[in-house]
Amino acid sequence: MIGLLYPTRDCGEDDFLACARKLDPDLTVDFAYVPWGEHIGRVDDLDPAEKHEAVRELGAPERLAAAARFATAPDVASWACSSCSFTRGLSGAREQASVLSERLGVPARSTSLAYLTALAHLGAGRVALASVYHRDTTASFADFLAEAGIDTVHSVSADAPSDRALAAWDGHRITELATAADHDDAEAVLIPETALHTTPLLEDLETGLGKPVLTATAVTLWDALHALGTPPVRQGLGRLFSR
Repeated sequence: MIGLLYPTRDCGEDDFLACARKLDPDLTVDFAYVPWGEHIGRVDDLDPAEKHEAVRELGAPERLAAAARFATAPDVASWACSSCSFTRGLSGAREQASVLSERLGVPARSTSLAYLTALAHLGAGRVALASVYHRDTTASFADFLAEAGIDTVHSVSADAPSDRALAAWDGHRITELATAADHDDAEAVLIPETALHTTPLLEDLETGLGKPVLTATAVTLWDALHALGTPPVRQGLGRLFSR
């Protein structure tokens, strides 16, 4: 069983479950929710600087450890929030995983760390970012990747109001963002947001752009399975799962 810590209930959980079913009908995914700070209010009402600080606060290791409670003990866990992990830098993301692993007694990862493992697996060192965030938060992700030796050659920033708003994005809007982000020098396009519903789009996105497209949902599950051994090879979910 994969245990996912997740920030906002009823956003992208169904996309994780859809991806898991395609990987293995018997694969179980469970969610534990990390509460936003009591002073946050509506995320949509925060200005960019306040949102940046809110997601950083949400990823505090002690907050994750307190929320990491699953009905059934997982075999592996992951903090399934991109911005809440990369805004603390590479050392901060590693600390989050270490605290979760100690708390649960199983391997633990995060979406941001998953991107690094997936890019290494594909041998991709130059990326384009199809970011839903404000440009300052996008820059934080590029800085995180740079710490690991990954070069961001191009990025676009949609500055979406909240993860709940992103959960309502349709496939056309996601595809437009990925297409706008692509660059000839990029070896992969990254879509770092776990509220988006990207699983049905993976094959068409990669066919259209002619390169790997790494979505937050897919890399989170792939990396969790990778931490347990060898992830399954499946067609229809992009190059990450095809080799």
